[in-house]
Amino acid sequence: MNRWLHGLAALLACGVAGAQDTTALNAGDTAWMLTATALVLFMNLPGLALFYGGLVRAKNVLSVLMQCLAITGLVTVIWVLYGYSATFSTTGMEQGVVNFNSIVGAFDKAFFAGVARDGLVLAIPESVFATFQLTFAIITVALIVGAVAERMRFSALLVFSALWVSLVYFPMAHMVWSGNGGLLWDWGVLDFAGGTVVHVNAGAAALVACLVLGKRKGFPSSAMPPHNLTYTVIGASILWVGWFGFNAGSAVAANAGAGMAMLVTQVATAAGVLGWMAIEWAVHKKPSVLGAASGAVAGLVAITPASGTCGPGGALVIGLAAGVLCYLAATRLKRALGYDDSLDVFGVHAIGGIIGAVLTGVFADASLGGAGLVEGQTIAGQLWIQVKSVLFTLGYSGVLTFAILKLVGLVLPLRVSLDEETEGLDLVLHDERGYNL
Repeated sequence: MNRWLHGLAALLACGVAGAQDTTALNAGDTAWMLTATALVLFMNLPGLALFYGGLVRAKNVLSVLMQCLAITGLVTVIWVLYGYSATFSTTGMEQGVVNFNSIVGAFDKAFFAGVARDGLVLAIPESVFATFQLTFAIITVALIVGAVAERMRFSALLVFSALWVSLVYFPMAHMVWSGNGGLLWDWGVLDFAGGTVVHVNAGAAALVACLVLGKRKGFPSSAMPPHNLTYTVIGASILWVGWFGFNAGSAVAANAGAGMAMLVTQVATAAGVLGWMAIEWAVHKKPSVLGAASGAVAGLVAITPASGTCGPGGALVIGLAAGVLCYLAATRLKRALGYDDSLDVFGVHAIGGIIGAVLTGVFADASLGGAGLVEGQTIAGQLWIQVKSVLFTLGYSGVLTFAILKLVGLVLPLRVSLDEETEGLDLVLHDERGYNL
């Protein structure tokens, strides 16, 4: 493994184990990580909330905003109770040994036990590291909202979210990011900021959720255009800016790795805009604002796993591929298979995440401008590891999401009635209107 990846491994191992760390606090690194944490939270509130809110019909705009807001509160409390420990505790882990703690962390850090005011993860406070990682958990759960928008009952969504983050997100993050002894970590997977953990994970859950809930009333025969594309563009713009915290913040330092992560994030996002816009222009003869915004998100998603290891040339290819292929998934694939993923979470996040996760295995190679593959790996070998991690994530998230939804459905109705859907979730579930004219 190259020197930079060794540094990342050391950082994660130190941070999650809670071992005594004599490194002095670095004020510059801490200031950057405080900023990055705020940027990632800003991606969800108001970024994702506005992006999704503008895409639904006017009668459902408040329901989407409420879901993003409530998920932020719910996941935060669960993170304090046991989520941080389940994700980043390394107790019981041993490199090369597969056991229960290879999949989920121990609970020795439940209620933030042992997270001292002056405790450090290398050169930043552990409290900052924990809060930064919390924002990833929040937005991963919130992404799923887009697949079930306009029809899922709020109470069922809350119960589903609590179970899903506990049984799916925390273990996936632990397996990939917790260090030596983590299942996918020991495979040698490269996932700098969440291609598998965040996007493939949420995208697989989104597809299963929309299939279990069923189609919206009138889909696909009735037109269901976005009610406010201005909101959507504002939300996409906030996501673009906030994503610098998401990717560059994953270096957990103000260093050269963070700088390159910021550059490749900008390059891939710009390429995603152009890729989606070009194919839409060729097919429909006019480029749409919605298409350009969607292309930006596709580029952001795809570069996420590669942002710590690829160079600008790789970012350009990854972004262009995401723009084109996510367009085809959100239009042709969705139409061919007939599933009602309301806001194309699977088409953009799962497909974009898969593109990025797989191509990371190519463009991490030093000969292509990357930081270098895992020590001893060829491009072919790293590609197989990346593909294997994607397949594992799709299976793990898909199966557990199905089981969780069926379990919740035994206790609570998953979706509103057809009459309530016609009236709109804002009034039916929250007794409020987004617009009082």
